[in-house]
Amino acid sequence: MTFPGRQWTRRSPADAGLQPTKVEELGRRVAEAADGTAFRWVVTRFGYMVAEWGQGIDPDRQINQSSSGKSYYSSVLGIAVDEGAISSLDARAVDYYPEMMDIGEDEGPKVGRHPFPEDRDITFRQLIGNTSGYMKPGEEPGKVFHYQTYGMNILTNGVATACALYDSAHPDRLPGFAKLVEDRMRDPIDGSWGHFYTDFDHPPQAKKHIFGHSLRVSSTARDTARAGHLWLNHGSWAGRQVVPADYMRTATVTNADILTNEPESHWKYGLGFWVNDHGKQWPDLPRDSFAALGAGAKMTWVCPSLGMVASANPGVWTRLDDESERVALQNELLVILCDAVR
Repeated sequence: MTFPGRQWTRRSPADAGLQPTKVEELGRRVAEAADGTAFRWVVTRFGYMVAEWGQGIDPDRQINQSSSGKSYYSSVLGIAVDEGAISSLDARAVDYYPEMMDIGEDEGPKVGRHPFPEDRDITFRQLIGNTSGYMKPGEEPGKVFHYQTYGMNILTNGVATACALYDSAHPDRLPGFAKLVEDRMRDPIDGSWGHFYTDFDHPPQAKKHIFGHSLRVSSTARDTARAGHLWLNHGSWAGRQVVPADYMRTATVTNADILTNEPESHWKYGLGFWVNDHGKQWPDLPRDSFAALGAGAKMTWVCPSLGMVASANPGVWTRLDDESERVALQNELLVILCDAVR
């Protein structure tokens, strides 16, 4: 295992222990599935770049990672707990960010969406695991898996507030959660990704400075592969433990709330990562694999047992409308890559 400097060191597939014909097959299949649409793929093994394909996108172009950013949020949460800024994953978010409850019935993102009394008990673990139920009527904290944005905003704003980096009364006054992502995660691994903040359209009276101010990570495929290599190594980078290893092990298996309260078909989400420990996400891929996934076919797939990362930024499933079809195509393509090892 090695770790790239500012630039990736390239190796041939054969030198990285992969069957060249299988890697070539994957490249052809990716281009075929793209059907003329723009894409960018990077494959690494043991810290070396072994393949890079693309069309219509400059390799140095930074692209919004959408919900793939949740995996970056998760990494920084683990660091914040380790450093003591947050006492534990099970600490109540309201104790660090009391503003989260200061939203009236007509001040949320839409009618019927505002904090409920039970939301005072929401923990950081539930926020990053998408089981918080924040501002969701009828969803008790920890009981329902509901993929959402506003809970993540409460998490990022809450952690940044705890670190004196966010002021909800003046959202643009301080650098916010992005500074934590960049100082604690990006810079230690020689990354170069950027960021911006955004919000959905809300009614004029909506308190988006409390539940909004969404951080978006913008990155190249080479840099998302870099983040993947950090996760591949259980948060370690060239001898430095950037993200706590115990946290990475917890974050990359199905979280306990989902195991307890959801049907088996939903056993595929950890803490900010899509996971495969029960084989429910990609049935034909290794059980230790996991990924950062986002809209627009953003994927950073990580497989520690094979020493591999596959970064699609974007991938080639944007033209597929059905989610099950998109996941099936991911499974099909990544099987070819795994077979290159076998």
